[in-house]
Amino acid sequence: MHPSPTLFLLLVVTASLPLARSTSPDHFFKPSSPPRSPSPEPEPSPEPKEYFELTHPLPGDRLTPSCVLQTINHSFANTINKPPFSTPYYPPLDCPPPWSHVTLEFHVKSKGDQYDRVSALWLGGSELLRTSTAEPEEHGIFWNVRKDITKYSSLLVQNYLNFTLMLENIVNDIYTGVYHVNVTLYFYKDNAVKVPLTGINQNLIAPVLQSPLFGDKSMYDPPADLIIPISASDSTKGYWFIIESELDVKFEKVRFPLNTRKVVLELYVSFHGNDEFWYSNPSNSYIRMNNLSTPRGNGAFREVFVTIDGKLVGSEMPFPVIFTGGINPLFWEPVVAIGAFNLPSYDFDLTPFLGMLLDGKDHVFGIGVTDGIEYWLVDANLHVWLDTASTVVEAKNVVNINPASEISRREGFQSLDGSFEIKAEKFTRLEGWVKSSSGNLTTSITQEVRLRSSIRFRKNGSYKVVKQSIKVRREAKVLNDVGGLVSRVIVRKKYPLKVITVTLPGLKNDTSILVTNVTHEVNERIRIGKLSSHVNNKQVSNGWMEVKDHSVLSGEVMTNQTYVCRDEFGCYVRIVAALNGTLIKDDSANVCPSVKFPLSDEKGCPTCLRFGKKTGQKKILRKIGENHLLTTLIMPRDEHPYMKFH
Repeated sequence: MHPSPTLFLLLVVTASLPLARSTSPDHFFKPSSPPRSPSPEPEPSPEPKEYFELTHPLPGDRLTPSCVLQTINHSFANTINKPPFSTPYYPPLDCPPPWSHVTLEFHVKSKGDQYDRVSALWLGGSELLRTSTAEPEEHGIFWNVRKDITKYSSLLVQNYLNFTLMLENIVNDIYTGVYHVNVTLYFYKDNAVKVPLTGINQNLIAPVLQSPLFGDKSMYDPPADLIIPISASDSTKGYWFIIESELDVKFEKVRFPLNTRKVVLELYVSFHGNDEFWYSNPSNSYIRMNNLSTPRGNGAFREVFVTIDGKLVGSEMPFPVIFTGGINPLFWEPVVAIGAFNLPSYDFDLTPFLGMLLDGKDHVFGIGVTDGIEYWLVDANLHVWLDTASTVVEAKNVVNINPASEISRREGFQSLDGSFEIKAEKFTRLEGWVKSSSGNLTTSITQEVRLRSSIRFRKNGSYKVVKQSIKVRREAKVLNDVGGLVSRVIVRKKYPLKVITVTLPGLKNDTSILVTNVTHEVNERIRIGKLSSHVNNKQVSNGWMEVKDHSVLSGEVMTNQTYVCRDEFGCYVRIVAALNGTLIKDDSANVCPSVKFPLSDEKGCPTCLRFGKKTGQKKILRKIGENHLLTTLIMPRDEHPYMKFH
């Protein structure tokens, strides 16, 4: 990709001038069809474009549903500061439970100009889906989010619950995009099992093809007998809690049935406002010493925690989801960032704590965010399994090693240039036994978490590099009363992220040019007994855009993504590439290739090319900083390494 001759001349003239301070990454508004350089592909017809998030097929994708139930068909126009949309839910009459699988489809269409928005869907106050919208285009866009919601079966069998959908939007002369939402449920009775499901994993296709990201979902098989929401009692602003500071902890009282034998807390989290890019926030001292007005501070460490009666019982360093208006909105056409359409939830097995919960009294659950600033949206579901053969079970917490994370911080800066490093580690060990009609079973959980974060500013703050890595190893074992192994699950996951941004003067005094490279990834391995699966989802985006305030004027971008999941039963691979909003590659297969798809060259740089004899261009790049960052600006398109797909 390369700029116009005018832009190239601008780079030559300004390469040695002081550059404006970068506030990136940031959130931007993409007006309908901002001008771009010509695409090598023919111009698309003026029809709505489909957006999508690269993910795994669902258990029911290859099956015909037994029945289909449309639950919501609503348009969200000027809904800011208004209560969420709500409608009654009743189970389908033509295919009553039991069901083997239930799939939720969240279909959205929109056109015009609009910011991206966050949204959530609840049933009876329990959240089923956290999602966000894409920024629409002049001729319209649409997308589908499909999610397996079988684990919510105990809610889906009930009458007189309400579906509630929150999507705050603004429509006026500038922001014209209305979001039209259709929510449909697909019920499958193939290999039907009772609700809750039997203990046998009723896979309809290879387990790897069902593997969701972000943890072990086998803990929900069979689904719980009861789901208790930990959410806001006043739903006028949605059922989520709004957390605005590190001291803002939300509480909810819960009383457990005395015959509870297992409990898992499912946590929904998203970050917005001043903390949308928390992983790139500098320290407060950097902001104060440079007399900056930005409220985006408090460093680059965040941890969502859960307490019971004031005692810490679990915490999570969340995956850094990038919304479609984030960093560079042109990156996310039509392939959105990992997790943007289906944000991850996080699971905490609280069974070892049943000894303190089964006393017939109310217990106070708390949710907060360490170092958090305005604002976070959080809520949780308590999945409860009951011993139907008895009215009371016995339980005791034996081991509870769950300290706060050990955090070390180091920083050094001079004026706007400097570096910030954070290291955080945590080791957790929990153990407790439950004596029920199934016997005396001991649940033992160990978890190690490590975070590494670094932020570097150079060139008077105009060059910024953000690196973050989160690594987790979790092992959960269930033992019988003689120490025999009943089950064992090991989860290893890595969330690396890298964002590099250079800020240049724009073509006009009130514009800027941002050249950015984003690499983020989910790498997860799960072993359940003797079976194992591996999921790797990697996305690399690079390009430039010219902006005025928070509006995108023009730009050129490219995004490559590879999704691979495999286990002993099979493999699924999908590889996509998008150039300037046009999908130029979309290949999928059920056989893993022997050679990995090259998301980067031999030096690990997604946009690097050798410049040969063009030493003048090298000098320009050396003056600005990292050479590879600006190759997308000056490199002829036919030399781009990812324009040649075989």
